Amino acid sequence: MTHVHMLTVLSPSEQLDLDELHASLDAGIRVTAGAPLPEPASFDVLVAGRPTLAQLQVSPHLRALVVPFAGLPEEVRGLLLDPANGLGHVAVHNLHHNTAPTAEMALALLLAAARLIVPNDRALRRGDWRLRYDPPPVTLLRGKRVLILGYGAIGQQVGRVCQALDMQVLAVRRTQHAPADAGVALYGPQALPDLLPRADVLMITLPLTEETRGLLGAAELAALPAGALLVNVGRGPVVEEGALYRALADGRLAAAGLDVWYNYPADAAARAHTFPSAYPFHELDNVVLSPHVGGAFGAAGTERERMAHLARLLNALHRGDPAPNRVDLKLGY
Repeated sequence: MTHVHMLTVLSPSEQLDLDELHASLDAGIRVTAGAPLPEPASFDVLVAGRPTLAQLQVSPHLRALVVPFAGLPEEVRGLLLDPANGLGHVAVHNLHHNTAPTAEMALALLLAAARLIVPNDRALRRGDWRLRYDPPPVTLLRGKRVLILGYGAIGQQVGRVCQALDMQVLAVRRTQHAPADAGVALYGPQALPDLLPRADVLMITLPLTEETRGLLGAAELAALPAGALLVNVGRGPVVEEGALYRALADGRLAAAGLDVWYNYPADAAARAHTFPSAYPFHELDNVVLSPHVGGAFGAAGTERERMAHLARLLNALHRGDPAPNRVDLKLGY
């Protein structure tokens, strides 16, 4: 019997989600949910986004932690890596249920940025047609080169869509030996300085780790061709905040589509009045702003897909099969 405890409430309709999860699980898996933790704690697998040290240590049988989203919070990684905590045997897995919606958001941001959809929409809502008769330059994507930083599940999906738009796809991935889609030129991270001057579009799907934080600063953005586009659906701090703002404000970058940011509301009360950056990106017409919703496609649909991915992962752990989405703790993803 494998005992799974779901500490994180994944949605307001948790009971519906657990019903769907149970329907797809092997018979030998027992699921409990919520806090406080069961006493005595005997679970083998903990499903939690940001567990505390006490929650990780309470069950002597714990062998796997499932973080129910993409990425691993730095504070949790620190707890797992600290030898004093005795958690070196715990395997960590992510869920990648958000691959398709995040890739679609990346495409939406790219098209909106390339065609300046937002300023056109804003003007026409005022009855102002002047942009039709004196339009600013827009970017034709066909034939352009897109450089995808982070060629994982999301990056690969983005690459396929870009190929359908007749774009040339270059991609950077840490593990070059893994297969790439036909027509995609795959490189290791060491090639980034040589690739940036060739990229008409820079697409960022990277997680935030010690290696990726601040990966793109003023020098890297200046290496892009004048008039390049940038889309970020990975994590905001992969790109240095001030450098990105200045590159957009002075027109070095033609436009950007941003779904991930540098400043998030501290609590529910702050959600109605928190700007996403210390810099006034919201004043720039060449930026499409999105409040980090790329992985969502409607609460019910998101959670159904999450439960399906979670069931496949838990079944693999129960059977002793290789479980998907294992996190390399040293790298952070």
